[in-house]
Amino acid sequence: MTRNPDKTRERLLLAAFAEMHHHGFQAASLSRILARAEMTKGAMYHYFKSKHELGYAVVDEILPLRLEEVFFRHMGEQDSFLDGLLRALNNAISERSDTLIMLGCPLNNLAQEMSPVDEEFRVRVDKIFAWWRGRLMEGIRQAQAQGQVRHDVDPEEVALFLLAALEGCIGMAKNAQSIETFAKCVHALAGYVETLRA
Repeated sequence: MTRNPDKTRERLLLAAFAEMHHHGFQAASLSRILARAEMTKGAMYHYFKSKHELGYAVVDEILPLRLEEVFFRHMGEQDSFLDGLLRALNNAISERSDTLIMLGCPLNNLAQEMSPVDEEFRVRVDKIFAWWRGRLMEGIRQAQAQGQVRHDVDPEEVALFLLAALEGCIGMAKNAQSIETFAKCVHALAGYVETLRA
């Protein structure tokens, strides 16, 4: 039976992501990560020199993939940008609300926990937020060119607001541990999205 180094590394990253999402980075246990990944500490150090290096790789490699899976994939299932955005928001309520309310958004959790204390984390998390905003901005611009979104809205401002509002909804619902809070907040955000139609 041959070993696949790429698969082993991916298993380690996914185990670290799960641990960080549940406990935060600082409280994340290497022992739990290694147990979940079915690896030894020596094997981990073959791929990453430290817990911090492992955490940085989770941000750089796993979080963009998660965003594609849980957000942008649903947007791509609709013909128009706004309908795709509404689908992604509705999916957050219908399929992911339990996880989001219990654990919050993994990206925003790291922003709150690590940005004030670790510049490397702050820069990496900011890069993901900027990429997310950029994807939204580009979608809005394309929708404007297609006559689907009003021309008087500023794509950069709207993208920033959409992202901030969604993260705020998740954060408030997590703190309240309330599906109802999350649903009400996301429905209000969906109402705002409807006002963008041309």
